Amino acid sequence: MFPDKNFEAEWPKFKRHGYIRFTKNLRCERNTSASIQEKLIARSPKFAAPPDKAVLCRVMLSVFSDTHFMKQALAEAQNAFEADEVPVGAVIVCDNRIIARTHNQTEQLTDVTAHAEILALTAASGHLGSKYLPDCTLFVTLEPCVMCAGALAWAQIGRIVYGASDDKRGFMLYGGKSLLHPKTRLEMGILEEECAALMRDFFQKKRK
Repeated sequence: MFPDKNFEAEWPKFKRHGYIRFTKNLRCERNTSASIQEKLIARSPKFAAPPDKAVLCRVMLSVFSDTHFMKQALAEAQNAFEADEVPVGAVIVCDNRIIARTHNQTEQLTDVTAHAEILALTAASGHLGSKYLPDCTLFVTLEPCVMCAGALAWAQIGRIVYGASDDKRGFMLYGGKSLLHPKTRLEMGILEEECAALMRDFFQKKRK
């Protein structure tokens, strides 16, 4: 929830960029269309002014949910798919803001280490000016490999959330959580089917 002093200031930005769609029961969802947002507000004049803090809290819970951020990682994976890269995408979030968004670029960069997670760590560390990321969360569409798990351990990242499991090269097969920093929290299965489907489509396309 926004701090009180920013409540009035932040609401116009959300409204202007069309981040929020109000449903009848006051739950909110992301919507990229500013024109739709304006129409919804026109139909619900009480939302033309900043809503009460209870409503804004619901907005924040929806916009900054794990599902929302995994969708951003999935969009990066789609970019990789279209570039003929293995479709893995990642975003790193700090204080509910995406500070890095990347996808696999091993073909483009001719670099076997250019996995989405490695590139995201580099971008996030550059943004924060720190090699350690204890207050950050990595959202990645596929279970990291051992190489990426090691890099995430060195970065001391606070939390890892991945979508689909990797039954061949995933780090859970080779030591699991013991490969990560002791304080790193691990969650999995967010948008698992969508993430796995993109991988299946990519490799089916390759076999043709």
